[in-house]
Amino acid sequence: MVNQSNSSITPSTSVTIGSFDGVHLGHQSILTALKTIAHQDESTAIAVSFFPHPAVVLGDIQTPFYLTTLEEKNALLKKYGADEIINFTFDRNFSRLSPRAFVEKLQEKTGFSRLLIGYDFRLGKDRSGGLTALRQLGKELGFQVDVIDPVIFEGNPISSSRIRHLLSEGDFADVNKMLGYAYFVAGKVMHGDGRGKHIGLPTANVVPWKFKLIPAPGVYAAFTEVDGVQHPSVVNVGHRPTFYEEDAIQTIETHILDFAQEIYNTRIRIHFVERQRPEIKFEGVDALMAQIKYDIINAKEILSDAAAPTNLPA
Repeated sequence: MVNQSNSSITPSTSVTIGSFDGVHLGHQSILTALKTIAHQDESTAIAVSFFPHPAVVLGDIQTPFYLTTLEEKNALLKKYGADEIINFTFDRNFSRLSPRAFVEKLQEKTGFSRLLIGYDFRLGKDRSGGLTALRQLGKELGFQVDVIDPVIFEGNPISSSRIRHLLSEGDFADVNKMLGYAYFVAGKVMHGDGRGKHIGLPTANVVPWKFKLIPAPGVYAAFTEVDGVQHPSVVNVGHRPTFYEEDAIQTIETHILDFAQEIYNTRIRIHFVERQRPEIKFEGVDALMAQIKYDIINAKEILSDAAAPTNLPA
């Protein structure tokens, strides 16, 4: 099964292939080069990707993993340079395709004459299609292979796995630098237990896609996007240990500053800027509220120095 964004692909195209989870600065570098080359050749820049992620299928991962949903990834791929997007459904049968079989399938579909790949890209069964194999296929099938150097951050190449690790620790200073944008979680606002409103701190309880990777538990300064408008916010990710046991369901609750609009059942995005502190169990509501007042003051200072994120397509 293949999902194609539309049917305006030209006979000669330039293609890049990858999982592109998160569409970080390394991916963006490839997309920029792809767009430049394709437009110089008056051809279409096509990003070819896979869903589910190969690591999820081959590793049988059942826990939250993705930096971006399929829709978010497609929007980012378009934002950073792709004219068209093709998503192949990745499953066990697909993983058994040889590099030649996949390249022939792709060339039949797109007629590509240029292939841009990352420095560590490998394709096909057992990841046997590295640079040498792809260049040999290019000679036989009539396409050129270009390799794009990695983007280095603090001495090492940027990668989605590296970002996932830092995200699980709540290190947004480095996560957002490597992404090139503020990491975001989107979802519909659902009714919670109403405790925040009861103590004078109304929050929006956001329910994201179940496989979206959620930041480490803690309190964050963030922007909450409602109907395309960015609002400074304090966000709690965690189990609310002051009120519940440790095995309580994890929640994402955003307190939007100076905001009184009713937004139940509205889809919103939370753009995380900085982790302010870990989640703490307080002795009672008074101690909790004293800390939250400080969190709000601190968040305002953090966000006053941060640029509000550019909205993505809905």
